[in-house]
Amino acid sequence: MKKELLITFSAFFFMSLTALTGVYAGESQEKTVTISEEKVDVTGDGKKDLIYVKGVPYEEGAQFLKKIFLKIRASNGENYKIDLEAGYDPTNIYKDLNHDSVKDIFISVPTGGSGGLSNFYLYSLKDFQVTNLTVPEPLAASSQFEDGYKASIKLQETGQSYTFDLSDRKEEYESLGLYQDGKLNEPTELMVLPFGILKPIKVKDDFYGLKGIQRINGAYNADGIANIESTWLYEKGKWRVINAEVKSLQSE
Repeated sequence: MKKELLITFSAFFFMSLTALTGVYAGESQEKTVTISEEKVDVTGDGKKDLIYVKGVPYEEGAQFLKKIFLKIRASNGENYKIDLEAGYDPTNIYKDLNHDSVKDIFISVPTGGSGGLSNFYLYSLKDFQVTNLTVPEPLAASSQFEDGYKASIKLQETGQSYTFDLSDRKEEYESLGLYQDGKLNEPTELMVLPFGILKPIKVKDDFYGLKGIQRINGAYNADGIANIESTWLYEKGKWRVINAEVKSLQSE
């Protein structure tokens, strides 16, 4: 009897071990793909570092990457890894955005959402130290529909106010129940999105900064009304908005 129990237990143990080994093997077999490979001096020692963008597709052949990371093989032989959020088609731009005479790594990763949004990252590796410089927070705005098929928008950061005439959409807004004979049925805010575009540009003399674009939609995502365009400069360890305005999509 004891011998039979021992055989049964041994069989169960080896079956469990095989199943557990299969789980770990499956995890280790995730296919990592290389999105890009570039040589850029990002440490400031005058020697080029090898920078890879790598990802793990959601499934075989899928464009969506469930894992994305930077792998940096620095000129001093050290390796660095920076994890990013999931998304599509990550791209790097190398510019000195914190003005320390060393190129930083600016990364954009489209999320694939209906609003055309992306995640953005900014890292410095000066002197072989990884520093997350972050990117500016999107500008906050108070916005709402007004009687008479109009919309008002106020940028909280600068105090600038704008009014847009949307009377060319009155039939649609009436059919949606937003208005009745030009009067709002109830207070309704617009949709102010985060940055859909954020990119390095020259903003002051030879200094690089960032330009951001935020979409403002009306009754639904495809009901575009305006863009908030802002320009940012990195000063004293933080981002400062140096210009901001709201531009109607109809004028573009």
